Amino acid sequence: MELQPLATEHATILRPEGRIDHTHADAFKQALDSHLGDCKAGGCRLVIDLGGVTYISSIGLRALMLAIKQVKAQGGRMVLAGMTPLVLEVFKISRFDMLFEIFPDQDAALAALAAA
Repeated sequence: MELQPLATEHATILRPEGRIDHTHADAFKQALDSHLGDCKAGGCRLVIDLGGVTYISSIGLRALMLAIKQVKAQGGRMVLAGMTPLVLEVFKISRFDMLFEIFPDQDAALAALAAA
């Protein structure tokens, strides 16, 4: 899975597409990992726009959990945006909505990062 980064003034936006399940989770994690090193205090902030993700399994959630733990340990900030209702429901059921800052869309996420 490729994550084409889109650099903005306040963050780098990554937009995964399709399913993040047992078939694609390793590729997603590898693609995401390449952006995490720069996401530290005073460095780039990440917006993961999940609007193109149709499904996420527990292994996909795990990849995001490991990413947020690394980013927080580095003093960085990573937020999620644009979840479809199904993906948002998975986050709520698993209580991952308590672990992440989640915004309804990319613009709201960028506005929050700009205000910080």
